[in-house]
Amino acid sequence: MNLAGAQLTENELMRLTVSNIAQATSLPALIQEHGRWCCQRCGDRKPVQLPDGRFYCSACVSLGRLTNRDLLYRFEQPHRPVGDGLLTWHGTLTPAQQKASTALQTSVTAGADHLIWAVTGAGKTEMLFPTISQMVQQGKRVAIVSPRIDVIRELAPRLRTAFATTPIAVRYGGHFDQTDSDLLLATVHQLLRFHRAFDLIVVDEVDAFPMAGTPMLHRAVQGARRGPVVYLTATPDRPLKAAMRKGLMVSRLFRRFHGHPLPVPAIRLMNFKKLPSQLPPAIVKWVRDVVATGRSCLLFVPKISWAPQIAALVQRNGLRVAGVASTDRLRAEKITAFRQRQIQVLVTTTILERGVTVPKCAVGVVAAADRAFTASALVQIAGRAGRAADSADDPVVFFTDRYTLALLAAKRQIVMMNGR
Repeated sequence: MNLAGAQLTENELMRLTVSNIAQATSLPALIQEHGRWCCQRCGDRKPVQLPDGRFYCSACVSLGRLTNRDLLYRFEQPHRPVGDGLLTWHGTLTPAQQKASTALQTSVTAGADHLIWAVTGAGKTEMLFPTISQMVQQGKRVAIVSPRIDVIRELAPRLRTAFATTPIAVRYGGHFDQTDSDLLLATVHQLLRFHRAFDLIVVDEVDAFPMAGTPMLHRAVQGARRGPVVYLTATPDRPLKAAMRKGLMVSRLFRRFHGHPLPVPAIRLMNFKKLPSQLPPAIVKWVRDVVATGRSCLLFVPKISWAPQIAALVQRNGLRVAGVASTDRLRAEKITAFRQRQIQVLVTTTILERGVTVPKCAVGVVAAADRAFTASALVQIAGRAGRAADSADDPVVFFTDRYTLALLAAKRQIVMMNGR
């Protein structure tokens, strides 16, 4: 396994059966700066003391505990290119996509960061292809990361088709691909295992949880970069908009690749006093009606515990239904079955607000006034509908017992983007 640019613990080296660490630089995992402990892997400055007197970093403990008595090993030797970077995607960019793609290449060539602000379904991934191809053909390393596992799972087959002759390493929690590659596809957390390793980092869905509000993940990107960073989102947050005002290069696309407008959500008021033990008949009828049109249906709920309960209620109507949440060990299998239309209705939490593209798919949000559904989450959720040109008018309905600012803001933002 090529370890160039890697930043690993002793336990990780043992798991990878790496015996020769002569080329690695060892350094204390935690150091003291101005009287405070600082983690050298994630940069967190709030380590916790253990009963035996050691300090450990709780911020990045999900990657393995690091204490002030442990070492980190950084492999700083030059990277040996292994991919040809040839683009085997045979699609054609629209004029708007081509303009954004060209602007992106110009920024990356100049070493400048860039934001692609594009509506859901605009084809952001395809716009990256020429830049990725150019970088890998030049022997440079590229990482495409996202805070969401499901985004990575969605992108993996698309990238492997687009770069069929280039090895691609895919890594996320519970899946550590040891393929030697110039192209890494991973969750953002995985970048904590690298130091100054990538000539280009692409952060997809940069405003999504858990990256939003988690400085450690932003530090992970900064620590792993040695070149520009490209951000992708349909709903830039305040920090990104502030960066735009300070000069961050940006390409805007407010039209989907097929040219149709975004489906505008309908807001339907109803009584939710008996949720989740009973589902209002109007919602059940709406689900039956959209499935009868040959569409799949994503039904979003605000709480993990509601997913199986409401799935069971919908299933009583003779439909093929499943509930899925972040805690579901069969999550990947259920999502695959939904994509393959073995499941007609998938009841889900916001874990699938991004990263799932299913043609002919209606979208409903139950209890849409719940605080789990922020304005940006609702925009992303609505964006799951209308992804195919022959079904661009897939219905989107926010079922709610009251109006909220988030509901109104989400609808207003979608209408605004359609008008640009």
